[in-house]
Amino acid sequence: MTTNKQERVAVYPGTFDPVTYGHLDIISRSAKQFDRLIVAVLNNTSKNPLFSVEERKELLAEVTRGIPNVEIDSFRDLLVRFMKSKQANVIIRGIRSVTDFEYELQLASTNHLLDNEIDTMFMMTNPKYSYLSSSIVKEIAQFNGAVHELVPPAVERRLREKYNPRT
Repeated sequence: MTTNKQERVAVYPGTFDPVTYGHLDIISRSAKQFDRLIVAVLNNTSKNPLFSVEERKELLAEVTRGIPNVEIDSFRDLLVRFMKSKQANVIIRGIRSVTDFEYELQLASTNHLLDNEIDTMFMMTNPKYSYLSSSIVKEIAQFNGAVHELVPPAVERRLREKYNPRT
C-alpha cells in the first residue's frame, strides 16, 4: 500500500547581509526537521544592503552546499504569498533574545492572520551566537577587524573585498 506523504517544506526568510555562523546554525538544525528548507533572501527595498540579492544568494549557496535539502531563493512579495508559491507551510525564525521574540511574535501573528495555514517555528540560537548579528559583522569588517569566528571563510573573503578592495 502506497501512502502519499506530503512533503514537509519550510522557509527560513531573512536579509542574510551577510550570512553568519548564527544563520548557518539555524539552517543546519532546521534542515534536519524538514524534507526541504528554502532559505529565502528578502529583497527589502527599504534597506541599503552591503551585498546585492544575487551576491547573498551566491554566498548562501556556497556555505550550504553540504546540506542537500537546502534550496536558496529570493523574494520581494509578502512572505505568505512566496510560501504558497513554494508549497511551504512553516516559517523558520531564529531567536536570540526576548526582544527578538517580541518582534517575531508580532510577525508570526500577522502572517497567521494573512494565511492561517502557515505556522511559525521559533528556534533558539546556539548560546555561542546569541550576540551575533550581520550588522555587528559588517561593522567589525568595515574597520578591518577579525570576523573569522563569526562568518564562514567565503563570507570573510567577500567582506574584505567590499571594504578593502585594494588588499
